[in-house]
Amino acid sequence: MSSSTHRRAIGPARRLLDVLVAALLLLVVSPLLAIIALSILVTSGRPVLFRQPRIGENGRPFVLYKLRTMRMVASGPEVTAASDARITRLGAFLRRTAIDELPQLWHVLRAQMTLVGPRPESATLADRYPESCRSVLLARPGLTGPAQLQYRERSAVPPEGWTDVERWYLDVLVPLRVAADQEYLKRPTVRRTLHYLVVTALFVFGLADVQRPVTGQTASS
Repeated sequence: MSSSTHRRAIGPARRLLDVLVAALLLLVVSPLLAIIALSILVTSGRPVLFRQPRIGENGRPFVLYKLRTMRMVASGPEVTAASDARITRLGAFLRRTAIDELPQLWHVLRAQMTLVGPRPESATLADRYPESCRSVLLARPGLTGPAQLQYRERSAVPPEGWTDVERWYLDVLVPLRVAADQEYLKRPTVRRTLHYLVVTALFVFGLADVQRPVTGQTASS
């Protein structure tokens, strides 16, 4: 898909939906965000927010904000599996419920992100995407989306034979995630956008889980 196609994908109706939903949610969850920020500060110190350069629409980078869910360590893999030892106890809950993503509503208001779209990828991993998958990086990234719902951290655990989490992510998961996102991007209607928002809400409240296991993959030589 060309960059112009992606620009047209965020039409006036979807942009209006982005602004209305993001503004309403920010108003509703502000007390929750304040409580969680204080909890992070008390249990693991500063900083409360995690900041990282991510790839935005048409490849333009922006600094993404999330609630910090991991310990401050010198280094580690870019891809985070659910079993990663760097994740704090509170962080595990925030990641499982996707509450750590709520600060990204600010990015939606600023038109750096949209409600439903591909995951905002880190610049480091985006540089290593397979050529066949790179077109998805032109889309405006989303707070949620089909790939983000279907292939979460549980899928980021390599099976026996894979010791490199990042290679597993790039070689196996990225093509699956891109295929799921492209299916939505071909027809990003308001109705389909609302569908994914409802599924996301059900997931957050523990009423639905559409994660897909990744099986049958073995390490290549």
